[in-house]
Amino acid sequence: NKGESERITGKFLKENKLRDQVVLATKVFGRVGDRPNEGGGTRFHIIKACEDSLQRLQTDHIDLYQLHRPPLTHPQEETLRAFDDLIRAGKVRYIGCSTHPAWMVMEAMSISERYGLNRYISEQPPYNLLDRRIENELVPLCQKYGLAILPWSPLAMGILAGRYAETGNYPEDSRAHLWDSSMVKARVTQRGIDVGRSVQQMAQERGMTASQLALRWTKDQPGVTAPIIGPRTLAHLEDALPIMDKTLTDADR
Repeated sequence: NKGESERITGKFLKENKLRDQVVLATKVFGRVGDRPNEGGGTRFHIIKACEDSLQRLQTDHIDLYQLHRPPLTHPQEETLRAFDDLIRAGKVRYIGCSTHPAWMVMEAMSISERYGLNRYISEQPPYNLLDRRIENELVPLCQKYGLAILPWSPLAMGILAGRYAETGNYPEDSRAHLWDSSMVKARVTQRGIDVGRSVQQMAQERGMTASQLALRWTKDQPGVTAPIIGPRTLAHLEDALPIMDKTLTDADR
């Protein structure tokens, strides 16, 4: 929404004097306008987008600045040099990437080492009970080189929270209904719904909600630093917070 979430966050942090008490993370890459340089991982866009984010967030630095998607149209060196310049200028503290294949993370690490550039300290991949692809290569890579793993979609777009009862029947306020995206709809499969039902039954037997069980599983997996939650309501937030200091038994996992 063209930076509206940053404006809301910046206003809240400033009014409540909380800036130094949080790790402030944001991203760059997604399109913020229709002009050619208003998206992507080029040097032009990264530098401009950072300045714009700082203004919206009403701060002089970003703690974790993340590349939202892999830069497939140009060498990673261009992206990493832009990030490095922002760190050296004091506008960014740390950098991370998101949804990068393992080979691109390793390539970025090698480029940073070769040229003496600041390197990524985190990767943000999709990870949940229905999507465990990162366990093959990305998790071992991050563990070996000390990258934090910040999984997105730990509830598999709500499937593991019992959001969908059947394929093709989407709640009116769900992503599958609102986004009108074939990619989103393709994830709501019968197999996923069946797994979601099993998670819900298992959760009820243990006195928790399905979303709490799914979140706990992701949170406790090897290499995971913190799963990203996407609460839409206060009830969603209150449901997620209790899992922070709780773990699953080995048998349940």
